[in-house]
Amino acid sequence: MVNKTNYKIANAHLTSRLKQTLVAILSVTFGISMYIFMNSFMTGVNDTQTGLAFSTLAHIRIYNDIPKDNTNLFAGRVDENTLVNIRNPKVIQYTEGIKNSDKILNLLDSVPEISGVTPQLNINVFFRNGATKVNGMLSGIDVVNEDQLFGTAQYVVEGDWMDLNRRSDGILLGSGLAKKLSLHLNDNVVVTTEEGITKNYKVIGIVETTLASVDNAKAYIRIGFARQLISKNMGYVTDIQVNLKDYNKTVELSKRLGKMTPYKVEPWQEANGQLEAANKLRNIIAVAVSLTILIVAGFGIYNIMNMTVNEKIREIAILKAMGFDGKDIIQIFLTQSVIIGILGGVVGIILGYLVSLLVNHIPFKIASLETLPITYRTKDYIMAFVFGLITTFVAGYLPSRKASQVDPVEIIRG
Repeated sequence: MVNKTNYKIANAHLTSRLKQTLVAILSVTFGISMYIFMNSFMTGVNDTQTGLAFSTLAHIRIYNDIPKDNTNLFAGRVDENTLVNIRNPKVIQYTEGIKNSDKILNLLDSVPEISGVTPQLNINVFFRNGATKVNGMLSGIDVVNEDQLFGTAQYVVEGDWMDLNRRSDGILLGSGLAKKLSLHLNDNVVVTTEEGITKNYKVIGIVETTLASVDNAKAYIRIGFARQLISKNMGYVTDIQVNLKDYNKTVELSKRLGKMTPYKVEPWQEANGQLEAANKLRNIIAVAVSLTILIVAGFGIYNIMNMTVNEKIREIAILKAMGFDGKDIIQIFLTQSVIIGILGGVVGIILGYLVSLLVNHIPFKIASLETLPITYRTKDYIMAFVFGLITTFVAGYLPSRKASQVDPVEIIRG
């Protein structure tokens, strides 16, 4: 506890030099407010980028991976001294896709960490309108589950997403793909598979996700009709897309699921490491900049407290001559710095929130954004306040320690 007399002396020092006190408080205020804003903004950018990525990217993808090189049939089966000569090796044919998907889907439904599952049948095809031909991806999907996982219906700019369930010849095209083929709503498009199977579809919708990989080369039909197109059974899929309640736990769950199924279980971090790396890099930059601002504010407080010690050096000598010891002197100046830290911290939190709120309302039309992204997290405000207090405490302790070592006899003698 702070001695009552020491507190009164500290308060007198603060109020006697109001301008210096206000400058010190503003230093803390600016540092904390910028810490809050930078972290809120960077978190908002990360959340937005992740959200855009997950509009077509599942947290976990299950699929039948291409096997390792099996061209050398004698590997591991003959003595190392035996001469083996293989000409024109061929990769042994393997089973494509997942034939009995219902078993895996039922298994995934029993996992509590999973929030949604949807099967997909993705086929490499050619889209043709007249003389124009474009290579792309035809995605057979479960209409309801696909929308629950990725919210694709919200990206339909023309037509109705649920019409896929109603029409066997209906197809939804990416906006860029439709533009390349000069197609509009209710036009016809010819789809040709790699095996040469051809079918006419009617354009019942246009999808615009702002992701080039989707808009420029992808189309959607109902999964049952996709199976009919390539003559596959009712349980056949090429991918099973899985979303979790917490996408940060995908690696751990992927390992568990990998032991329960013979197929490849791929977390989003494995396939999109650049996304995770970019998020971490932005967080590091935000923290580095914010802490630098707080440290600079701490130097400002240190200078002010050091000036105060020099100005009050005779008063300190008199206090020590009156019986105040070094601990009392440290307590007096630390009390000043803590008060500055608390006042600056409270004002900084309010200012940081107001700045974030203001930026959050700045128009910024790009992709699906309407304004600049800001994420409001309680821990950012708590961390800012704590770091602010630590900075001011350290900045106040060094001058106070210097003041506690003053020899009153030398100072009074002059």
